[in-house]
Amino acid sequence: MVNIGFLKLGNLGMSQVINLIQDEIAAREGITVRVFGTGAKMSPAEAADTESFKQWNPDFVVIISPNAGAPGPTAARELWKDTPCIVVSDGPTKKEARQAFEDEGFGYIILPIDPLIGAKREFLDPVEMASFNSDAMKVLSICGVVRLIQEELDRVTEQVASGKSGKELELPHIFAKAEKCVEHTGFANPYAKAKALAALHMAEKVAQVNFPACFMLKDIEQVCLTAAAGHEIMGAAAQLATQAREIEKSNDTVFRQPHAKDGRLLKKTGLYEKPE
Repeated sequence: MVNIGFLKLGNLGMSQVINLIQDEIAAREGITVRVFGTGAKMSPAEAADTESFKQWNPDFVVIISPNAGAPGPTAARELWKDTPCIVVSDGPTKKEARQAFEDEGFGYIILPIDPLIGAKREFLDPVEMASFNSDAMKVLSICGVVRLIQEELDRVTEQVASGKSGKELELPHIFAKAEKCVEHTGFANPYAKAKALAALHMAEKVAQVNFPACFMLKDIEQVCLTAAAGHEIMGAAAQLATQAREIEKSNDTVFRQPHAKDGRLLKKTGLYEKPE
């Protein structure tokens, strides 16, 4: 049995499903998944609380949070440095910072395309937050991000199942730019793929728009207008992602990759085909 732990500090778009994607119909054998979540907050105090999770003795952990260079995620890595650990975050985007993770023994999947929400009280309420995250999840799922992460986590799981542990594990070191993610869509139609790529680029742009709204602007009209614009971009990206999948559906070429009970990845394309 492979024990996989997920530490959720704060929230990314990908945080919503990352602990579900290796066992999508709750029928996979050979793995056990547990989650420690700290809600929306991600300070060093929340990171310190994750130490109690060590009692479960995971074979490897995934720490997912915004801005992995922030004090909270940094404190969490220090606590978990003796356990194989994969960092999933929207940053750092600088190569030298990612190299530091690798030098310290951490795996990472950095997602610059996981969008920054417009987190200002003048604009954001629970409904707006949920709506934004549903749009983000639409892009992340259809445009290849979910499959990329699922495949990488499966590779580590397979290593543990084969008897490897600790420093023997080969952890991923991936900077998941839009061009890399879209190659995991399995799209057959080039126009569908182009729409997916456009949606990913738009999702990345959302962070550039929302950053000043969250951390720089003070005037209420500028804050609200800028955050609203970022969320409109995210909504449009979700529509493009949906259009891309509809093209594939119209051609009966939607690529599906379900897990068998033993964890093997099965494949099918036609709706009425049996996964093999």
